[in-house]
Amino acid sequence: MINLTLPTHSKASVLIATIAIALISSGCSNYSTSTTPQAVQQNHTNLGNVYTDNSGMTLYTFKKDKTNVSNCNNGCAVKWPPLLARDSATSKGNFSIITRADNSKQWALNGKPLYRWFKDKKPGDTTGEGIKSVWFVAKP
Repeated sequence: MINLTLPTHSKASVLIATIAIALISSGCSNYSTSTTPQAVQQNHTNLGNVYTDNSGMTLYTFKKDKTNVSNCNNGCAVKWPPLLARDSATSKGNFSIITRADNSKQWALNGKPLYRWFKDKKPGDTTGEGIKSVWFVAKP
């Protein structure tokens, strides 16, 4: 919550308050100069620093994916939900957006699509690491 204390009779204070409210409403209050999109964060886990979604759930890559191509669809995508991107999202730093087989958009790190693991139950879980020697946590 933001508390603005300004003189009540100043035209400048009304203008400043109006601009602040407009910026907050438009999402500019979350502006960041980082090289990660808002959908991705870095968190520390038992495996060190890893990328997570904005809920703190660990992100993974799939060794069988090709650069900018997801090979995890249908049943695979049920167990390994892709980190989907909004249509309005844009690439940022090492993060890009790929188009999946179903035409949905997915975040990728250095061209490797990003996924969550359905057995990770709470932020910081890394139970998908090394599954079938093809799933690995995404690390900075």
